[in-house]
Amino acid sequence: MHAHFAQPIQAAAAAAVAAAMAVSNTSSTSSTSEAHVSTPVHHTATKAEWMEAIEQQRLERSTLNRLIINYLVTEGFKEAAEKFAEEAGISLNNVDLTSLDERLRIREAIESGRIQDAINLINTKAPELLDQNRQLAFHLKQQHLIELIRSNLIDDALTYAQIHLAEFAEEEIKMRQELEKTMALLVFDKPLESPYGYLMQISHRQQVANEINSALLIYQNDESESDLSMLVRMATYMQDKLDQKQLRYPKLIDIAGGKLEDS
Repeated sequence: MHAHFAQPIQAAAAAAVAAAMAVSNTSSTSSTSEAHVSTPVHHTATKAEWMEAIEQQRLERSTLNRLIINYLVTEGFKEAAEKFAEEAGISLNNVDLTSLDERLRIREAIESGRIQDAINLINTKAPELLDQNRQLAFHLKQQHLIELIRSNLIDDALTYAQIHLAEFAEEEIKMRQELEKTMALLVFDKPLESPYGYLMQISHRQQVANEINSALLIYQNDESESDLSMLVRMATYMQDKLDQKQLRYPKLIDIAGGKLEDS
């Protein structure tokens, strides 16, 4: 398990740093060259050169372990966090496992389609959250409507939309558009195959669950995003900057496997 996590994290971290260095170097070059202002310069780095730069940014094992634990705890993967901590010899004494358990139960309820159960759990853990965050409340109730449509409870779906979602549609145009797309599912015999079938994908449940998890972390004054997620975003951002400069380099194309393309 340890090696499974370590390789892609090492690749993402090192690629982010190497890309940042490359962007910095080319920016310095462009500031001293008038020709570069009007004519793009295509720098080339071979995969061997890029890997050498990455190797120079190797992270300590303790840093990798911290990134992995932080990710698992932030995302609510308690069992995986406990197993990894045991394998890596890391203490979880400073982790609020009770709060993690509560977030995990909420995530599991949403991902299994038990939205009302999730709402009840949220109201118990964070009574003011859904009142303070209207978009969050809308997305939960929208997902409940989707589950009613999935179960072919048409009358219940129409009643629920009228009672619990109509007010949101009146408040903001974006919510009204999302509600209209959701209600459009009722028109199709096979809504999953319709243009709005993505709403009925399991990935949509996961999207809502992630949104709720982040909001709960903020509510309890924790970071809403894991350090690893920020690191991946940084690597993606720096690679986009290199692409904008029309530079050739071995891009990180498979974060899960830590795979680089050939330059």
